[in-house]
Amino acid sequence: MKKVVLVGRPNVGKSALFNRLAGRRISIVHDQPGVTRDSIEAVCKFGPSPFAIVDTGGIGSSPDPDFAEATHRAADHALEGADVVLFVVDGQDGLIPLDNELAAKLRRASCPVVLVVNKIDDPKHEDREAEFERLGFPRLVGVSAVHGRGTSDLISAVGEAFGAAEEKVEAPEVKIPPRIVIIGRPNVGKSSLTNALLGSARAIVSEIAGTTRDALEVPCELGGHNYLLLDTAGIRHRSKHNTSVEVFSVMRSEEAIRMADVCVLVVDAQVGVTEQDKRIAGLVQKARKAVVIAVNKSDLIPEEDQKRDGLKEQLATWQAQLFFLPYAPMVLLSAKTGDNLKRLGTTLEKVRQHATRRLGTGELNRVIRDAMDLHPPPLKGARRLKVFYATQLEETQPRPFAPVKFLLFVNAPGLLTPSYETYLSAHLRRFREYPGLPLILDLRARPESEKRLRTRGGKRPAKRASAKRR
Repeated sequence: MKKVVLVGRPNVGKSALFNRLAGRRISIVHDQPGVTRDSIEAVCKFGPSPFAIVDTGGIGSSPDPDFAEATHRAADHALEGADVVLFVVDGQDGLIPLDNELAAKLRRASCPVVLVVNKIDDPKHEDREAEFERLGFPRLVGVSAVHGRGTSDLISAVGEAFGAAEEKVEAPEVKIPPRIVIIGRPNVGKSSLTNALLGSARAIVSEIAGTTRDALEVPCELGGHNYLLLDTAGIRHRSKHNTSVEVFSVMRSEEAIRMADVCVLVVDAQVGVTEQDKRIAGLVQKARKAVVIAVNKSDLIPEEDQKRDGLKEQLATWQAQLFFLPYAPMVLLSAKTGDNLKRLGTTLEKVRQHATRRLGTGELNRVIRDAMDLHPPPLKGARRLKVFYATQLEETQPRPFAPVKFLLFVNAPGLLTPSYETYLSAHLRRFREYPGLPLILDLRARPESEKRLRTRGGKRPAKRASAKRR
């Protein structure tokens, strides 16, 4: 797939244009300069054939001095693989010296450049494009990323730059790989883990909490399977958000959890499980997503605590603190040294395999009957839950890491209490492990026709004899 990279100084609207071309909101758009730091990739399906688009951080200025060098390095890395560069400038600000500096740099690039004059929000503003013609690029397009003006002209200019034939190529159907979303509070090593799994410095890593802002989505391969790996912004308690940009970042992280096939919850081995770790784990539980817990920074655990029994006891303590995710496997690793990274991949594959396994209907009903005989359901008023029949549901087109769903036909669904649902799930897990997978019990009342049949002792009513003719 051809690759188009968006570059420009900070706050010229690259992220807004990126979202417009992607057809959805991916990059965070904000008036504050320097919001984008990492390079973010998506697919543009407009035009004759799809192509990859990459949003980069602002080049040539330092609105965010702590990350200026890393942001520029990420942008330069993205430019190396570009087939076409979209050089985005601000039509409202006009041509400034920094634009001239970037233009000089891009003229030395080996790939074609399309000059995009953004923020031409009204036809009256089109005369502003003429000022940028002195930069000397043969392809110039005026657009409004916010309002969508000039998008079709831009797609045509990109196609011309590709040297694509005018004959329309039908876009192939793209099957989206499973999404692994890496989540956690700030500064636990999520971006370091992302880079370690990818084998390259794809995400910017810093000791400053809140470095990652956008949810980065990068293709990767683990254990012979293709995945989309999402590194998310650290989730802090809402009362501790410093800026509106951080609020947007956290919202994207929470949205990424809802989009995930499996979540990797990263915990700091030095600090242990905190209250915020529990809140984030609660988001995963509420979304009913498969989950693996990665305890990162194992290389920083003191030597006296690394003895086998002591370490085993510590892991058990952390697991107990996340008691509402008792089924989540825990992997102790170090993203910095690479220790136990393969085990994380093996654990994810184990979770994926268990999601495809079915429990026979006879076995399932026997397990539920044994559980109810051992510990009967509690009374609610004068009634008690009865389970007549159970079966495992199977999706027609299941996604990998899908939750395990059981359908139970009962006398009244409202009689199942949360504590007894937890008990039944735990009993099922003792029979089948289901590591990392949530169990969903879907209760349905038995149809009225079956109830009436059962009250007659299992016999269907006899048909009335037809009246004799006179």
